[in-house]
Amino acid sequence: MERKNNVLKNIKKHTEKNEVSNLKNNSNQDKKRVFKINGISIWSILAYFIIYSILGYIIETLYGICTKGVWESRQSFLYGPFCGIYGLGAIIMIIFLYKYQKKYNVLFFGGFILGSIIEYIVSWFGEMILGVKWWDYSGMPLNLNGRICVYFSIFWGFLGIYLIASLNPKIDKLINWTKKKIKSAKLLKTITITIILLLLIDCIATGFAISFFKIRIIVENDIDIKNRNEVIKAYDSIYGNEKLSEFIYKFWGDKKMIRTFPNLKVIDKNNNIIYFSDLIDVQPYYLKVVDKNNVNSNEEVVDQIKGE
Repeated sequence: MERKNNVLKNIKKHTEKNEVSNLKNNSNQDKKRVFKINGISIWSILAYFIIYSILGYIIETLYGICTKGVWESRQSFLYGPFCGIYGLGAIIMIIFLYKYQKKYNVLFFGGFILGSIIEYIVSWFGEMILGVKWWDYSGMPLNLNGRICVYFSIFWGFLGIYLIASLNPKIDKLINWTKKKIKSAKLLKTITITIILLLLIDCIATGFAISFFKIRIIVENDIDIKNRNEVIKAYDSIYGNEKLSEFIYKFWGDKKMIRTFPNLKVIDKNNNIIYFSDLIDVQPYYLKVVDKNNVNSNEEVVDQIKGE
């Protein structure tokens, strides 16, 4: 009997050891499965990109309304309310600066430098790869090749402070709240991957659409640029294909492109900046909220009445 009890005890101990060992192995496997960048999981990074791209779109839209008086498109891609430079800028700042949450001076200079680098690279990519200018700071003081300027770099610095010290902790709480509400981690991952894949497809389609649009505008409006002969050859190849041309005009026609990217521009041989919206009889905005021209003219009339 005593021998039987000893055997049972040994079996129980062996079973418990195996269970503990299995739990440790499973735990280690889970840790290995989660890919991290500087301590932040890839799933959080992807979620940050989606969330901050949408927030960036909202910020840019409100900025356009305040400065131009019109509701115009400020999205980075053809489809969806996403401003990718904000998403990209946010995740890079979070990855490199989240450990300095209470060091405001580090956050400012980190945001200043990282934001400027990101803005410069995105602008360079647009000019060198797509042949278009997203923005131009040439008329502003202390600019570098018109791609970045000190005023907007300072903005990136203050944004770095607000992002890391205040906003991102709230976004983390939102993400955690969503995880509790949607208890299936697999479902959340599936949703995240689906959105990212759609954004990737959207990004590729946007690249082709802008390239085709730029070629069409340059040739049909006889804009004299440096590589004009190459552009004409590309135009003949693309728009000489009946099916491809029909697809482009149907889905990426002038109205769609100007309404989506109202600030697209190109530089001619004489370094003149030519806005595509000036060459097409299409309103480059969705809605005029405030008529800035009338406001300015009214102010001039008031000044004249006052004798100023």
